[in-house]
Order: sequence, then structure tokens, then C-alpha cells
Amino acid sequence: MDNQGKRIEAYVLKTVEQTIKEYSMLQEGDNVLVGVSGGPDSIALLHVLSKISPKFSFRLGIAHLNHGIRGKDSDKDAAFVLSFAKHLNIPCYIEAADVQRYRRNHKLSLEQAARRVRYDFFHRLSKIYQFNKIALGHHLDDNTEMILMALFRGSGPLGLSGIPPIRDNKIVRPLIRLTKSEIKEYLNASQLKFVIDRTNQDIRYLRNRIRHQLIPLLKDQYNPKISESLNRLAGIIRSEENWVKQFINPLYGSSVLKSGDMELTLFIPHLKCNHPAAKRRIVRMAIERVKGNLKRITFNHVDMIIRLMESGPGWGRLDLPDRILVRRNADRMVFSKENRSLRMIKTGFLPIEPHDFSYEVVKPETVNVLEINAAVSFSEIDIKKIQDICFAGQRVAFFDIKKVKYPLILRNFRRGDRFSPLGMTGTQTVKKFLMNRKMPRDERYNCPVLMDKEKILWVVGHRIDESVKVTSSTQKVLKAEIRPCLKREDD
Repeated sequence: MDNQGKRIEAYVLKTVEQTIKEYSMLQEGDNVLVGVSGGPDSIALLHVLSKISPKFSFRLGIAHLNHGIRGKDSDKDAAFVLSFAKHLNIPCYIEAADVQRYRRNHKLSLEQAARRVRYDFFHRLSKIYQFNKIALGHHLDDNTEMILMALFRGSGPLGLSGIPPIRDNKIVRPLIRLTKSEIKEYLNASQLKFVIDRTNQDIRYLRNRIRHQLIPLLKDQYNPKISESLNRLAGIIRSEENWVKQFINPLYGSSVLKSGDMELTLFIPHLKCNHPAAKRRIVRMAIERVKGNLKRITFNHVDMIIRLMESGPGWGRLDLPDRILVRRNADRMVFSKENRSLRMIKTGFLPIEPHDFSYEVVKPETVNVLEINAAVSFSEIDIKKIQDICFAGQRVAFFDIKKVKYPLILRNFRRGDRFSPLGMTGTQTVKKFLMNRKMPRDERYNCPVLMDKEKILWVVGHRIDESVKVTSSTQKVLKAEIRPCLKREDD
């Protein structure tokens, strides 16, 4: 190896080591399964990791999926990878798969099918042979292509953040800071052979058109360092996304009423009070929780869910890809992963089991109503300290404290209950009031009402009684607020 070759080798090894350390990709003693197709990127990755493995003391294994897409060429690729593995004395696991059949059965594009089968293979191997990390050969130019594809699709910040250097503390990409040309220089300097996948030249695929036509044009006519610029943008967005999660996670957690492996319920009154950007993120998190990923979930899907939540009827449903069913039932939005075709599921809402409950409130305190997974808190406030009382929302109620007599009773709606809705003359049954608000029958009987010994003060989460409203002569106020209970079914 000449001096130029030694310099490029030293540069590549140093860059990979720095990347590994910066993102804490690999630790001493890790067992690393390397995905090797036989192409230049994966061969370079395997060779680099074999060079630095003594320093990091990790065990290597090779995974190669013979997808059979290119017939005899695919078989030759598998033979080449096996030969290279023997040369490096690294165990190699090869499996054949019928990706075309998988694509037809699951109605996917060829690229989507190949990716899904390949990742399933990697995860299965890592579980069987106890590899705790999976290393893949994505590099800086791959990331550029992904960012541009996301931009063309109209993706949000997550899509524009590109390929993550490390995902789920499992999948790592040590070459993510290297360009394609640097990898090729390394291969030439090390005199390493590799195979060429001719489908990577087929410009019928969008990604190949971006790679072979658009990026060269951008480099030539607009910015020679377009890859570096877009990767810097992706890094900034990824960092800010991680920062935003610190604020979104508590909002998401407080909006969840129930959470299981196949179903999750959001409390709509709590969700609706958030900024539109936060609503979209919370909805996406709910979908990802039951679906496992956000593939095939578009902005329009999320937007339709929010419209159903904010302006739709009290109940309804939306069918999302991969058998994800979203149902609104009054103040609840239920996301579920179904094991049968959504067309076979006829009900538009979930029946909720009625529960009788009654709680006594003798002083300002918080009452956890476990039967409906909600909490109602009470506090006394000076009228001068209350701002924007008209914009507090239906989750919060204010009463003139002189018109309220303890002890109060917080219980579920009963037949025959009547009250005088704020702004109206005369009385109305609670049943008719809730029916006018399009609340399903099964939901009505779980609706809490707050009352004293004489009358109903508040149909909780909806309307107070006219007799206890705050007026210009009010000096002290009793504030009541309903929110999701801190104790949930999955705790």
C-alpha cells in the first residue's frame, strides 16, 4: 500500500472510530452482526470493523440474505460473501428468501418487500445467536438521498432528519460520516473486491434517479457540497427533534387513558387543548404505539384523525393502513391493531361498560374516579387571581363559592337527573342534554355529575348549573378540573 493508500485507510478508520464513540454505537464486548450484501459499502464496513475489533473487543458475525431477485447473480453474491467471510475467519449466516412472493402476498413495492424481509432476517439471527448490535453500511450519500426523497414526499421533521446513526440502541451505521467516494478510495487502497448490483443503475426507481441524475446536477449547478449541507440540516433537525420529545412525552402521557399491546385510548378533552403541532405528534405517537411503526401513515391520515376529534360527530371511525382502526367514542379516541380485515368490523364505536360510582367531597381536594380513569381536582381561588375564565375550556368549571354547600357528591349520571344549563332558563334532563351533544348511550351513564344536597352543580366536562355561575359580585371561587387519572390500566 502506497502513502496515499495509507492516508485514506487511516482517515477512514479514524472517522469510523470517532463516529462509534460519538454516538456510543458499540461498547467493549458487544456482539455485532454485520449485514453484508457483497456490495462496496457492506464490504468496506465489514473490513473496517474487522480491523478495529481488537481495539473494541467485540465479536463479529456476518448476515447475508439471498433475496433471489437477480437469479444466478444473487447466488454468486452469496458465494462471494461466504468466501470473504472465510478469508476473514468470521462466522457467516446465509439464508435464501423469495422476496417476489413476499411482495405479492403483502402488496408491497419490491424495495419495501426486500427491506422488510432483510430486517426480519437480521433480527431473527441476532436473537438466535445473541448478537446485541446490527451494523449496516449506510453512508453520508445514502442519507442525502433519503433526505431528498422525504422532501419530495412532503415529510415532516422526522423524515427530514434522515437515516439515524443509531436506532433503538440496536441498529448502528458506523459509515454514516463517510462519502461514497471515500469508501471507494478505501476499497481501492485495500485492494478489496466487491460485487455490483445492476438494479442500482436502473433509473426507473426514484432513488436511482436521485442518485444518478439529481444529485450530480445539484453538485454541478448549485452546491458542490450539497451532501454535506443536507446532512448538516438533518443533524440539526434530529437534535431538535430529540429536544422537542422532552416536552411532547409528558403531554402524550397525560392524554393516554388506557394503553395495551394492541389498543390505546386518548382522552380527547385533554388532547384538544394542545397546540396543533403537539396534537399531530401525539396522534402519531399513539399510532406508532399500536402499529409498531409509522410506515404508510401520511399527514392526511393524521389530519383526518384530528378533524374527527375536533369537528366530527361524537362517534366515528377511520381505517388506516395495516389494519389500524381509529374510533371516536364521545370524549375518547381509540387506536387499535386488528387481526382481521377492517371491512369485517362493522361497529363504528366501542361500547363502554357502565359503572356506578359515588364520591364525597368535604373540602378542596383531588378525587380519583377509578371507574372512568379520571381525576377531578378542587381548589378555592380569589376572583382576582382568575384570568380568562371564558377561555378555560369545558374541562374546567368555576363556581361562586357562596352558592355551593359542602359536602359535595361526585357520582355517575342517573336516570331522572335534571339541571339548569348555564345560559338557559328552566331545567333540562341531563339525559336530553347529553343526547343533544351527540354522546352515545353507553357513554352517558359513565358521565360524572357534581352535586350538593340540593341540586346538580356541574355535568362534568360539559356545563355548569346557571344557579352557581360566577358574577360581578363574586369574591371567591371554587375551581374544579377533570383530567385523565394518573393511575392507568397498564401501570
